[in-house]
Amino acid sequence: MSDFQNTRLGAFWYNIPPVTRNLVAINVLMFIATLIDEEFMISTFAMFYPTSRWFHPWQILTHMFMHGGFWHIFFNMYTLTMFGIVLERAIGSKKFLVYYFITGLGAVALHTAVQYFQVNIAFSQDNFAAIQRVLSTPTVGASGAIYGILIGYAMMYPDSVLTLLFPPISLKAKWFVLIFAGIELVTGVTGTLDGVAHFAHLGGMLFGWLLMLWWRKTGRIYERDNWI
Repeated sequence: MSDFQNTRLGAFWYNIPPVTRNLVAINVLMFIATLIDEEFMISTFAMFYPTSRWFHPWQILTHMFMHGGFWHIFFNMYTLTMFGIVLERAIGSKKFLVYYFITGLGAVALHTAVQYFQVNIAFSQDNFAAIQRVLSTPTVGASGAIYGILIGYAMMYPDSVLTLLFPPISLKAKWFVLIFAGIELVTGVTGTLDGVAHFAHLGGMLFGWLLMLWWRKTGRIYERDNWI
């Protein structure tokens, strides 16, 4: 890579607002650590059901910085960068940081609530294999917060036109988000695409929607802060 390309890449990186930039950096560092010692990182920092023997309280936060593979982290960080830049600049860094973590925590809250019902149904049916599956399955990824960022962007810029890479379809942001929400709801209820935390995605969108509505109602959505 030429010096010119290095300069442009460095300029792009440092022009990313601070919260978005640091969130990406932490996620990448955690992913590298996972590649080095996957068993330790997953058992320690992924999110397990609260009654699992692998559960630790800090996993409620740390699972948001864990990822299950290259494409998982690539698409999450790509989306975080593209939409996080816009949202952070619009509402300010402090508010964006609060928004990110509230949507992420909302995602894991809904995901865990669904697991609770799954465990109780399995227990009533004496389906101990299903209970063990819930207890031993780790949850990783920033997707809940990422879906929160998507709905936040769509609420602020509903008529902006977005184009998917594949398939190359262009739609207004508000319609994209509604389609994504519908897909997550249907696949979550039907159990399609097993292994994906659909209700975590919906939880992130739900809490993001509620928080944006509250900020609008109180006139605080454009309150700025003194961060760089």
